[in-house]
Amino acid sequence: MAGLRVIMSVVREKLEAVLNVALRVPSIMVLEMLYRWDVSSFLQQIQARNNNNLLFQYKYLALNLHYVGYIISLVLLTLPRQHLVQLYLYVLTALLLCAGHQISRDFVRSEIEFGHDGPVYEEPLSLNRFTTALIGQLVVCTLCSFVMKTKQIWLFSAHLLPLLARFCMVPVEMLVIINKFAMIFTGLEVLYFLASNLLVPYKLAKSAYRELVQVVEVYGLLALGMSLWNQLVVPVLFMVFWLVLFALQIYSYFSTRDHPTSRERLLFLFLTSIAECCSTPYSLLGLMFTVSFITLGVLTLCKFYLQGYGAFMNDNLMHRGMTEGITLLILAVQTGLIELQVVHRAFLLSIILFIVVASILQSMLEIADPIVLALGASRNKSLWKHFRAVSLCLFLLVFPAYMAYMISQFFQMDFWLLIIISSSVLTSLQVLGTLFIYILFMVEEFSKEPMENLDDVIYYVNGTYRLLEFLVALCVVAYGVAETILGEWTWMGSSIIFVHSYFNVWLRAQLGWKSFLLRRDAANKINSLPTATKEQLEEHNDICSICYQDMHSAVITPCSHFFHSACLKKWLYVQETCPLCHQQLKSPVQQVGATPVQGTGEQLPHNERRAEQELAGQKDGPLGNASDLGRGSEDGPGEHNADGQTALNTDCSSRGDPGTGQHPSAQNGTIAGKVEFPHPAELSEDEDQQLSLIQESFNKHCMEVSSAHGSELNEAESPHNLP
Repeated sequence: MAGLRVIMSVVREKLEAVLNVALRVPSIMVLEMLYRWDVSSFLQQIQARNNNNLLFQYKYLALNLHYVGYIISLVLLTLPRQHLVQLYLYVLTALLLCAGHQISRDFVRSEIEFGHDGPVYEEPLSLNRFTTALIGQLVVCTLCSFVMKTKQIWLFSAHLLPLLARFCMVPVEMLVIINKFAMIFTGLEVLYFLASNLLVPYKLAKSAYRELVQVVEVYGLLALGMSLWNQLVVPVLFMVFWLVLFALQIYSYFSTRDHPTSRERLLFLFLTSIAECCSTPYSLLGLMFTVSFITLGVLTLCKFYLQGYGAFMNDNLMHRGMTEGITLLILAVQTGLIELQVVHRAFLLSIILFIVVASILQSMLEIADPIVLALGASRNKSLWKHFRAVSLCLFLLVFPAYMAYMISQFFQMDFWLLIIISSSVLTSLQVLGTLFIYILFMVEEFSKEPMENLDDVIYYVNGTYRLLEFLVALCVVAYGVAETILGEWTWMGSSIIFVHSYFNVWLRAQLGWKSFLLRRDAANKINSLPTATKEQLEEHNDICSICYQDMHSAVITPCSHFFHSACLKKWLYVQETCPLCHQQLKSPVQQVGATPVQGTGEQLPHNERRAEQELAGQKDGPLGNASDLGRGSEDGPGEHNADGQTALNTDCSSRGDPGTGQHPSAQNGTIAGKVEFPHPAELSEDEDQQLSLIQESFNKHCMEVSSAHGSELNEAESPHNLP
């Protein structure tokens, strides 16, 4: 029973949402017709047809009624749902009463034509007409009573008087008078109802004004606008309005055509129908929201194809389809689409739709690119996932090129078409770059040694595409500025050029230059660091703390930590500190005069120096080079932002366990770098006591680490225990 109630509640909510949209669509349809209706030309046509000046005298009255229609439509559009439903019920009741009187009028007319004055039951045809009219009138009365929620059915029974008079054998000539009396009586009832509810609109307006003032005072105008937007469901409302308009346009075309239409004719019909349905601001907004919802559906299918149901866990706000819809609206306003003739509008609209399709393909690539690269860099062996990612990339590689070819075949080349073709070609080139990087990741996955310069290759591939994209955006801005200076200047065109220049040129240039400077500074710092010799690497006997891979070559930081040069370079893109101890990596000039950490007057080995730091309470670095990898949450690279960590593990994460990031040797319970101390026999008595204190402090710290990290260090705990 409870489940049935839940189902009924959900169905009721869905029905209310549908009614909230469907009942407001007629208001927008009325606004559309009022915008298209030219009152002046209409009055002139009627004046020329009737050849009198009566309508011309009431021209201004007709114009005022035209504006009143606008106001009434806007009021109906913003009415609350419950009042809107009640209004439609009143309109439905009025239509039912009109239908009842129409039935009575048809019955009276048929009786006069037949001319039978005798009893109804004596003539079969007369009895049949009477029975049919009586059943229709009873249905009308019942429906009116049900809609108005009243049991006083006699209030809606005035149109039954002609039938009752005919049953009582009233002369047929009197039925006309009785029918007119019934119509007058119904009209008086309607007037009485309107007079009794005359103050209802005023009360509603007063209540709405009071609520609006309260909302503005408490929350502000922005909150009021968002509330109205959500209450009216503006995107869905305009989309449904445009789809209804488009369906009516298609129906009107096919209803007047008897012969079948060819495929080329269907394409032209499709474009011209869309052009007919964007001739007003209301229909243009409807087309914008329709394109947005279509784009959202395509991008959702793309996400679902790549990731299944897990794609909806972290939704990207930039992939909601609004970008494509706003692009269409901006281009339509900039080119004056609604002011053109139908044929020219269809041609221009086809170009705008090509731009929108190019934007959709770019959004699909933005969704697919990180997923493809993540699959290439991970150890995911699901062939189905790899097939879906690669197949979508191949589609994004082929379809933009095919679209560019079709555009060049059907349209004469100009600057805007060149921009579309350039965008399509850039999308294909970016897909090629993504597939190239994916192949490099897969090659590195199956090879025994990591690729040292993989990060540089990725940077050059992405940088080439970004440079071409920047050049295309710069050409668009240059063309727009030239058109503005040499052609017709408009505020809208100038504003669009300014926005395009800031977001697509200036910000891209800043981002690219900043990335170049970061890479240059990181490369200079890496080149200034000393390279570890073979003997130092053998003595160090550890793995890189960033990528967890063996080190056949490494650089040494001023704090005596060893890293792969490529790994440390990627770390320096994010921060200018050591990944382990967070000491500033200064240039060699700044290192002049600096002294290493010393113990008893001379430089201690790395293990002793680290243990002495722990004894002194300095916990700003790891215990060793790689022995403390499990403490990443405390003082390793893992405490920095996710973007930096992702950048660091781009070309090395495939070598370890993707879940834990551990090196295979760490998974077997041992870590390459072990803590070693001199034998006690080699030390003096004072040094032996000092070493005992160091060992005791070091063992205590290892026990704290083990209890804090639990199972992560259980296997690696034995190397830390000192004799």
